Amino acid sequence: MLDKLPAKVDPSLLAGFAAIVGEKYAITDPAEQAPYLVEMRNMFQGHTPAVLRPSSVDQVAAILKLAGDTATPIVPQGGNTGLVGGQIPLQNEIVLSLNRLDRIREVDPTSNTITCEAGVTLQRTREAAAAVDRLYPQVLPSEGTCTIGGNLSTNAGGTAAIAHGIARSHVLGIEVVLADGRVLNNLNKLKKDNTGYDLKNLFIGAEGTLGVITAAVLRLVPRPRSVETAFVGVRSPEAALELLGIATEMTAGGVTSFEIMTRRGIELVLEHGAGFRDPLAAPHAWYVLIELSSQQREGLRDVLEAVLAQGVERDLVEDATIADSLEQAKMFWRIRELFGEVQRYAGGSIKHDVSVPIAAVPAFIREADAAVTALIPGTRPLPFGHLGDGNIHYNVTQPIGADKTEYLKRWDEVNAAVFAVVKKYGGSISAEHGIGVIKRDLLPSVKDPVALDLMRTLKRTLDPKGILNPGKVL
Repeated sequence: MLDKLPAKVDPSLLAGFAAIVGEKYAITDPAEQAPYLVEMRNMFQGHTPAVLRPSSVDQVAAILKLAGDTATPIVPQGGNTGLVGGQIPLQNEIVLSLNRLDRIREVDPTSNTITCEAGVTLQRTREAAAAVDRLYPQVLPSEGTCTIGGNLSTNAGGTAAIAHGIARSHVLGIEVVLADGRVLNNLNKLKKDNTGYDLKNLFIGAEGTLGVITAAVLRLVPRPRSVETAFVGVRSPEAALELLGIATEMTAGGVTSFEIMTRRGIELVLEHGAGFRDPLAAPHAWYVLIELSSQQREGLRDVLEAVLAQGVERDLVEDATIADSLEQAKMFWRIRELFGEVQRYAGGSIKHDVSVPIAAVPAFIREADAAVTALIPGTRPLPFGHLGDGNIHYNVTQPIGADKTEYLKRWDEVNAAVFAVVKKYGGSISAEHGIGVIKRDLLPSVKDPVALDLMRTLKRTLDPKGILNPGKVL
């Protein structure tokens, strides 16, 4: 399908696209295009004849109608925070930037919903919910930049998925522009609607390959009255997993985050992050960051202290500290959030976003560590992430003194070693970042053949000319 797409767009056709959004919002200057053409890890550099910035669903529909009629390929883009290259125009496609669709159409605290356009940032969504004493429970480090449309298109995860689920879990209704310019208006606020197929889930996680999400009705939850956060040193992933079980049992669903981190990552943050100090008095091999939430204004700290006391009694917890202030809790979280950023100071890093059943996380880490160090002696595994939902960011840093370029050439070999362990435990090679370009060629080796055939059938049906984000996912 990719090979049949035109490498260039006729100038008169470009003028037609520009007329839809206005010359000001059809960016053709290379310098102005630059922020839209490279993703945050600088792994892909794109090229485009134009970046179109529509301000309404009608403009998006007109763009896709013209694109469909002329078989012009389009790459939808939100905040450009994706990590698998899905938002980058690699075949000279037109970029459809949705960040001007930035209206919050409605906040309904009685129905516990918020209706946002695709370009509304996650931070604005959360702030609008907080203004009516509600919580939009998706939490991502890139919240100030990432957008609702991008979050839904990639089915983003985050640190609160253990309690609230991933992006798909938050959606009640959706508005999507199809490849032929038709608008699917399914913006309902209903918790119960059995009138046929649940079409919204076709587009959530499809990475813009089946349609362009322009708005969504999102579920809100009551805002917690108390939150407690602890930074805990544990001896092993097995100990962390057992502590998670204790916390889950003692809080009856009050665990809103449970993150696991290695000492190596902590040291990188302390070395390269400004203004940080070691949270605990002595180093530990592993750490967990626990957050509990409750609708009760009092008593939650006592619960967290009881959880940690049980951990100490069972020889799981070596040391721990509970945040005494909001600022200290933010500092704990900032340490965790910097894990991805500071790894670049240690050299080349081959990254994986995988999930396995929660019970299998310790075995996965142990066996993956053995596999990659056997493959490339001296490599430094740096696993971290969302133990509470089985999603581990399993990153592998180059050996000390190794050549970065030569090391990164072995990306596919390291992938194969890690993914073999993922497969052994019935896991997924993409937990929350999507498939994009990076994992597209791997998909046939891990996806059920019938499922893959159905995906291709859906793609042909909804996008028969192959104009929507071509070469991504499939």
